[in-house]
Amino acid sequence: MKASTRQAFIVVDLGYGDAGKGTMVDYLTRKHNAHTVIRFNGGAQAAHNVVTTQGQHHTFSQFGSGTFVSGVRTYLSRYMLIEPYALFNEEEHLQQLGITDAFSRLSIDRAAPVTTLYHQAANRLKERARGDNRHGSCGVGIGETVADLLEHGQSVLFAGDLPDKQTTIKKLRFLRNAKWEALREIRHQLKGDPDAYDDLQIFTDDDLINIAADNYQYLIELVTLTDDSNMKNLFEQSGTLIFEGAQGVLLDENYGFAPYTTWSTTTPKNAETLLNETNYSGEITRLGVVRSYMTRHGAGPFVTEDPTLRKRLPELHNATSDWQQSFRVGYFDSVAHRYALNVAKTIDTVAITHVDRLAALPHIQICDSYITPAPQEKIDAYFVLADGTRSTIISNIKVQSMPTFSHQNELARSLIDCKPMYTAIPHGERESDIESTIEYIEQRLNIPVTMTSTGMTAQHKFERESNFKSKHTL
Repeated sequence: MKASTRQAFIVVDLGYGDAGKGTMVDYLTRKHNAHTVIRFNGGAQAAHNVVTTQGQHHTFSQFGSGTFVSGVRTYLSRYMLIEPYALFNEEEHLQQLGITDAFSRLSIDRAAPVTTLYHQAANRLKERARGDNRHGSCGVGIGETVADLLEHGQSVLFAGDLPDKQTTIKKLRFLRNAKWEALREIRHQLKGDPDAYDDLQIFTDDDLINIAADNYQYLIELVTLTDDSNMKNLFEQSGTLIFEGAQGVLLDENYGFAPYTTWSTTTPKNAETLLNETNYSGEITRLGVVRSYMTRHGAGPFVTEDPTLRKRLPELHNATSDWQQSFRVGYFDSVAHRYALNVAKTIDTVAITHVDRLAALPHIQICDSYITPAPQEKIDAYFVLADGTRSTIISNIKVQSMPTFSHQNELARSLIDCKPMYTAIPHGERESDIESTIEYIEQRLNIPVTMTSTGMTAQHKFERESNFKSKHTL
């Protein structure tokens, strides 16, 4: 790429998250000498694991996953929810790894909402009150922050408020009182629950507001606050921008399988909006990331889940947690990924990660369709029948142009009852099995696979010449 040219990569996960977006961002940053990584959705719940060739490991949450590369900046856009305490903790770990200038390379849009300790406590209390019907929340307050933003607008706390201590205190008091009132029934339900005690106490400790305001103010002194004019200048620089998405398209706030979703737009939409606002004229590549098998951290539909695979495919950086609970594993699901591609609309190419782990599977198989016990009216509402088959076999999930919560909730219920139908990839030499798998995925997803990953570091990323040509629409 010539020094005077500009290009942008938009990296999104086409599954339920954890497909390896961070490690792809790290690779693209190095390969294309990117100057900035832009976060365009989500918040402190992101967990993007990057391992360097020297063995350093960091789970990127709010800093961009290109931060290991010297000089690369992070820009937290107005679509990103910032959590100051988590930023301090993350920067401290980067310091331990020898990255001593992370804060000086961090810019935050003034319009970025702030996730506070009250959002986090309310989130955890609500999830705890759900008992066995948890939604799979990360417990870090993302949904509560977005809900308050929608309900209270400018009364919530934004990054641009943080330099003014009195404004911060006023807004923190407002949020504390609003959340406390909203928790009235749940407080009664959880009264006497020792596990809820600490979160309930957060609302009664007046000193926490002043402490938080001081800490927030200190953070802003270490980073750069930006606005739309700064963003335009950034996007006009020559070189490469990397837009790093969070979570996965199957968890999208509108198109995911409610209520097991995130409060965030996980498609390329926000990134495209930022580019369009600045009349960006550089080349744009939208990269969808998938694993060679499926995973899901937390509750919700997972048609191809196979608990026997968990021992064969252990996770180094994703474990059972108190909030999301178990990390689930299953075979590759073409139906779910085709739905994600249709939701995302503009994906240009796909990267497949964890290709090396196909060798751990007892056999390689791809889910091409589902069989459902749903009555015909439900099939008509939510699914597309497979051609030339009986009426219980479905090949695609319908995408609503304007999905409602109730529709997506009923879709989730229907998916829970679906069973996978598999196509086995013929066995031969293991290397040819893997190439056959990639080619088969290209055909089933109707999109070229141009990158693969066989390990954790940038050296394990490979660009692939694809001969696939799309012949039909999904």
